[in-house]
Amino acid sequence: MSNSTPGTIGSALRHRPFRHLLFALAVSEAGDWLYNLALIALVFGRTHSATWLGATTAARVIPIVVLGPVGGLIASRYNRRQVMMCCDAVRLLLMLALAAVGAFGGPVVLAPVIAAAASVAATPYGPCVAATTPRLVPNNDLPGANAARSAVTQTCVVGAPAIGAVLLLLGSPSLAIALNALSFGISAIAVLSVRQQTAFVPARRDNSRTSVLHELGSGFSALRTQRETLRLVSADIMCSAVYGTLTVLLVVVSRHLGLGTAGYGYLLAGFGAGGVSATLLAGRLARLRNTRMVVFCALLTVALPLPVVAAAGSPFVAAAFAMISGAGSVSVEILAETALQRYLPDDVFARAYGFALPASLAGIVVGGLIAPTLLTLSGVTGAFVIVAAAVVAYAVLFVVRPAKRQPSIAPANAVARFS
Repeated sequence: MSNSTPGTIGSALRHRPFRHLLFALAVSEAGDWLYNLALIALVFGRTHSATWLGATTAARVIPIVVLGPVGGLIASRYNRRQVMMCCDAVRLLLMLALAAVGAFGGPVVLAPVIAAAASVAATPYGPCVAATTPRLVPNNDLPGANAARSAVTQTCVVGAPAIGAVLLLLGSPSLAIALNALSFGISAIAVLSVRQQTAFVPARRDNSRTSVLHELGSGFSALRTQRETLRLVSADIMCSAVYGTLTVLLVVVSRHLGLGTAGYGYLLAGFGAGGVSATLLAGRLARLRNTRMVVFCALLTVALPLPVVAAAGSPFVAAAFAMISGAGSVSVEILAETALQRYLPDDVFARAYGFALPASLAGIVVGGLIAPTLLTLSGVTGAFVIVAAAVVAYAVLFVVRPAKRQPSIAPANAVARFS
């Protein structure tokens, strides 16, 4: 057994059941990011319309934002292994249908419809993974486990589109979409291979006959009343909004640097690469006692490089500072998720997570919507400065207005999580 420091990725990976769960997540997310590029290529190749591309992207994102709380409710009610396998099975069938649309020239309108259905089917998956993770690793390895999950996501963000681009060169979008279908089959097998069955069973509840609205309300209430945790989630939402603005602002920066549209991908990949690097340290950061100061420094790491990105005369400088900002953003994300898992009881965690995750995604949407207005009012450099100033202002409020001290871990989660 490795002597890895508790709380690090290496220490979390010592636990075999968690490795299997992480593998399932990695395969599923890699396929999703690969399929995203193929979906865009399929729709644009058939329509040559930016409007169709916007509608297709919205069809993928909106169901997760709107139905996220329902996904959390499902994860809190039913056996999470069975839910995850059902999610994978339904998405596998939908991807095969989408591949058939591309291969046999089916109506293009089916592409966003199927994409939306796949997003609906995916809504319980994230809450199931987040709620199962604390059952598979001990509490002191929880930051490392969340860092490992974030590393998987960030690596897929950076690497999977590149693989998808190669597949598009070698074949059609239908090939990449069919491979995504295969990834869901592999993911389901990996979930089935986790032998610790009790890890997937939600905590028993005495109010099993309560209404759906009441259960959703209890999840939101649990998130709202845990003030310190809510502020961490709010910090994560702000970082998501920063990412949303960058999806617009970096296009302008890339053109100013003479890189054209392709350079946008390089700069955004730099932000994602920073997120990957941050996962190596986030586990140690989460073990520090003064969480408020850690988050304060992480938010400054997000904000301060942004004006440099706007003013950089070199693409390498711009990408390097975007990487630093990305590292801070992912550090905040990992700290927020670890706090949710530690402070919220198991019987309400999945429902609360069902609100936190869509809120984070909504932050990306809001950031993307306000970025054009910032550009119009203040230009590219001014827009970056305004975004940075907003993050700094939140960081100052976060550190000067501490919330009441909370217990270190919710009693419902303080159980033996691994065998």
